[in-house]
Amino acid sequence: MSTLKVGVHSALGRALISIGFILAGVVSAQAQPALPPAESPVPTTENSLDLDPETIENSPVLQRWLDEVPDVRSRIRSDPSFRTRLRLIYSQYPASEQAAGVLIGVEDVFLGRSPLTVSAQYQTAFDRPIESYGADLHYYVLPLGSYVNLAPTVGYRHIEAIGETTDGVNVGLRLMLALSRTGAADIVVSQSWVAPGSDSEVGLTTVSVGYAVTPNLRLSADVQQQNAPQRKDSRVGIGLEWMP
Repeated sequence: MSTLKVGVHSALGRALISIGFILAGVVSAQAQPALPPAESPVPTTENSLDLDPETIENSPVLQRWLDEVPDVRSRIRSDPSFRTRLRLIYSQYPASEQAAGVLIGVEDVFLGRSPLTVSAQYQTAFDRPIESYGADLHYYVLPLGSYVNLAPTVGYRHIEAIGETTDGVNVGLRLMLALSRTGAADIVVSQSWVAPGSDSEVGLTTVSVGYAVTPNLRLSADVQQQNAPQRKDSRVGIGLEWMP
């Protein structure tokens, strides 16, 4: 009987000791301080970049990047790879006894952020009855940032040659090869027809090349072939282009 009592007491002692250890663990866990929440990343600012305030003030590009990181890929596609050009060209007309003249014009004036541009020009010979003027609207079918682009053309053109006059709607196509996104160099090939379908229809084929010598000034050369039913004429020119 005494042996049974000793066993019971021993079992109760071990149970009480186990319960004591469990309670001690619970109390210890509750006493530990809670871990602070993870800090959210601090947005990048001019302070976190440790930049000189004067450097930021003198850099409009850096200011825009600090305000909002731009979509560079989208801008490359949408920002034009060519620029507006004001032209002053000295011209000669080989088929008209090498008559000399001048061409004044503007190319690719952008209409906002749309793919539409406007061009206009006036040309005349100094000592021959040769005159031409008109304006055209171009619609570039590819993103303006493309190095190669196509543009259907529609406009009005008046052409007066020796003994002949043609005027009317001018329709055609323009191919733009932008060799540099900054306007440093490009090649423009265009084909159009003035008064198409009429007896006085004139076809115009023009190739123009531009090369920049400063960030805003370019040398330019072009060749134009005029094909009329009664007469064929040509013009070659060299001059300057200003890019605003």
